[in-house]
Amino acid sequence: MTSLSRRRLIGRGAALGAAALVAPIAAGPAAAATGSADTVKPFPGTPVEEETKSLDQLYADARREGGKLVIYAGGDTSDQQDGTKQAFLAQFPDIDLTTVVDYSKYHDVRIDNQLATDTLVPDVVQLQTLQDFTRWKQQGALLPYKPAGFSKLYDGFRDPDGAWLAIAVGAFSYMYDASLGAQGPATPYELADTRWQGAISSSYPNDDDAILFLYTLYAQAYGWDWLSRLAAQKIAFGRGTPTPITAVVSKQKQVGIGGFGSLARQLAPGVTWVVADGHPFMSWGQRAAILRGAKHPAAAKLYLNWSISSAVQQTSVNGWSVRTDVTPTGGLKPIWQYRNAHLDEFPRFMADRAEAERWRQTFTLYFGEVQGAPTPGWLGLHPGQ
Repeated sequence: MTSLSRRRLIGRGAALGAAALVAPIAAGPAAAATGSADTVKPFPGTPVEEETKSLDQLYADARREGGKLVIYAGGDTSDQQDGTKQAFLAQFPDIDLTTVVDYSKYHDVRIDNQLATDTLVPDVVQLQTLQDFTRWKQQGALLPYKPAGFSKLYDGFRDPDGAWLAIAVGAFSYMYDASLGAQGPATPYELADTRWQGAISSSYPNDDDAILFLYTLYAQAYGWDWLSRLAAQKIAFGRGTPTPITAVVSKQKQVGIGGFGSLARQLAPGVTWVVADGHPFMSWGQRAAILRGAKHPAAAKLYLNWSISSAVQQTSVNGWSVRTDVTPTGGLKPIWQYRNAHLDEFPRFMADRAEAERWRQTFTLYFGEVQGAPTPGWLGLHPGQ
């Protein structure tokens, strides 16, 4: 590999670069989100205590507040959060919940613009762009809060000051048609075998940062020659991480790269999602926070308490929980025990935007420009208002 891969993509320097993150942002469109240094609200130095109210008490608070809640959620399709919404409303039917799903990379700058123009819409934001939460904390844009169970979260899934927390575990790997059985690719390395030419669907690695990280891990593990052979596979790329699983379910392709799955159970009929021992996949904690300017902070607190409650975490779609006291389903280990998941490396990758951009454009050279409209559609500046 050349100097790009030898460079410590996710080294400790990135984790220490929090202050450096603010400077380039201040030079761009987000600068007005917090105004001058004199107008930025510092993050409170007073320790925040963990919530002691029950869900019923928090529900009563939310009803007295007006019973409304708006969430901006990172995702690929407008209905992606419908299951979560239905489960929440089944328990709290008097809450008028609006959930707006869009790519995290659009939601974050949308929020920046709303902060800059004093037109904030969401109360809660939950995104894959983990670096934004560090930045928003520094800018004073987040409301410090520790829901009940906060102390039971994995250390990497919580900000010590309560600025943000992870409410769900996400993971991406590759998958194949279950009918292939033992003939399916046993490791990511085999994806470059000519046997799979024309048989692969993938999310664009230069569109979604999590898929970008997955491809980066592959390139670092297997080298440039492997990447060249993968690029010659005539991969069918698409926008949105449901791309590969949809292609495999519909029998359009035999193999998919860069999509959700579970080792505990099939998330789609006829699809085997693979994590090979000693080979990379990627995972992260989907961060969530209450915005300081939220119109409905009581409802927002109810939502975060419910999201990380043991009862909800035990119903995780992929079997993994953000809590250390909830045993994963299906015989799984906690996600932080999978060294090849690179769980703690992804936040550092996301923090180093210059390096992430170099990898993005490198993959563009190999696979071409992203094509097609975003799968959630074009939502504009103030969806959900």
